[in-house]
Amino acid sequence: MDNRFHISLPCVSTKTTQEFYTSIVGAKVGRRAEKWVDINLFNHQITFIKSGKFKFDYASYGFENTVLPSFHFGVILDTAEWNKLYQKLKSNVHIDVTNFLAGKNGEHQSFFLKDPNGYVIEFKCFKDGETVFMK
Repeated sequence: MDNRFHISLPCVSTKTTQEFYTSIVGAKVGRRAEKWVDINLFNHQITFIKSGKFKFDYASYGFENTVLPSFHFGVILDTAEWNKLYQKLKSNVHIDVTNFLAGKNGEHQSFFLKDPNGYVIEFKCFKDGETVFMK
């Protein structure tokens, strides 16, 4: 089995959250119970737990003249998978693609999507996958 990432996050509605990730993003549902649902996002497990109203206070930060949310999560995709997802999503939601670190190690393009709970998801595609952690 490949190494996989897991994160558990509160949500207001498991039904609305599941609908967003399956219908909009194209993720799959794993196990579920009355108060939680596992989402398979590119073979990474996100467990959303119904908790009612919640609030995360987090600041934004600037990176290369772009304001980004400090609290976000995402997935790094290969070029073909990233383009496939981008083409699927852009017909349903407004997406701005941003290029980061042009001409440098770590050059990539990203787009961000907000889920029904207010979480921001980043989808990245590196020009050269070997430079993901390179300085």
